[in-house]
Amino acid sequence: MKLRSTLAKSVVAIITAVCSAIAAAPGVATAAGNFNSCSVVTRAEAASALGQAVTAGVLGHATVEGGLACVSYGPAVPPTLRDADVPMGDSVRVVVVKGPDALKWYKDYESGVKAQPVSDIGDQAFFDGYASLSVLKGNYYLRDAVIPPPIPSPKKYVQLVLKDEERLAKAILPKL
Repeated sequence: MKLRSTLAKSVVAIITAVCSAIAAAPGVATAAGNFNSCSVVTRAEAASALGQAVTAGVLGHATVEGGLACVSYGPAVPPTLRDADVPMGDSVRVVVVKGPDALKWYKDYESGVKAQPVSDIGDQAFFDGYASLSVLKGNYYLRDAVIPPPIPSPKKYVQLVLKDEERLAKAILPKL
């Protein structure tokens, strides 16, 4: 049990560090005319993806995609620790970039991770291998991350998260 707890803490630390490093990368610009990502994901959809009740979505920066993230938190995240600009466990993050830069942001992120193609979602999609699903549909780029509170083994975590992220993307895509 102690090994599982240590492993879970390690996985959370790695995910947080990777997300922070990507967000802080030099040369990342902010896209003009940011799309309000909270307009395409409902609280119920975020709750269904996370498997528990969540807060209403709040906007935070998502510099990797050049847009604004809509972030919903589960009950394990106390209000004092909520920062929509910082990825954390027990949350759902949805970013939509709309317009001619969508393909650029999609390809930019895809080139920086070990992209694993995902079929039957949007025009093209990939899982980044550890934290999020990216989907391109027309001139929209959707990236969602479902980060459960208790992180199971890394393999089980990836399987659970990808399934939840695919379900969430399928709920959002018809709105784009």
